[in-house]
Amino acid sequence: MNHLIITRHGQSQWNLENRFTGWEDVDLTDVGVAEAKRAGVLLKDFQIDAVYSSTLKRALRTVELALDSAAAAGADFDHLRDGDHWNVTQHDDLRERHYGDLVGLNKAETAEKYGEEQVHLWRRGFEVRPPNGESLADVVERVRPYYESEIGPQIAAGKNLLVSAHGNSLRALLLILGEYTEDEIPGVELPTGRPLVFEFENGQKQKSYYLGE
Repeated sequence: MNHLIITRHGQSQWNLENRFTGWEDVDLTDVGVAEAKRAGVLLKDFQIDAVYSSTLKRALRTVELALDSAAAAGADFDHLRDGDHWNVTQHDDLRERHYGDLVGLNKAETAEKYGEEQVHLWRRGFEVRPPNGESLADVVERVRPYYESEIGPQIAAGKNLLVSAHGNSLRALLLILGEYTEDEIPGVELPTGRPLVFEFENGQKQKSYYLGE
């Protein structure tokens, strides 16, 4: 049995302010830091062979804080260290969905300006792109090749992986893993800083569950 563990970054400043964040490199709030540290405590008893992250600060900082916390709680993660730093493979393909012209706008104010129905379509329509941005379908198409070339083969080889990313790039991953259909995935909400574990046996997904329930 081996594991793929995914976690959405802890609360960011723009999560708190209810703003469209996308590729803006926003940092964690104090709550987000606490969520990341709690995630690490939940992970301390797992074996982890490799760690992946989006290149955005909030995802990378979340996984680094989680690893710090797990190590402080007794996890044997020395093999994941590179000197004084954690060895985390970062890639742009794991970034959040690009919200285009909506980046930085307050979601409630945007709904007032464009109408709730239009904003709902931009946010939850699987193939609907916001102006100059990405749809969730676009995110799936950039995450899928990275999963198939980098993450999937390691899972098939029996490795235990930890991935830190974002609400939409992880929705894409859930669809790729067959957890949800294209119709279902736009409505799926992933909690911040909460590890979701997938168990595999002989390369086949067996079950999934959140830690800390």
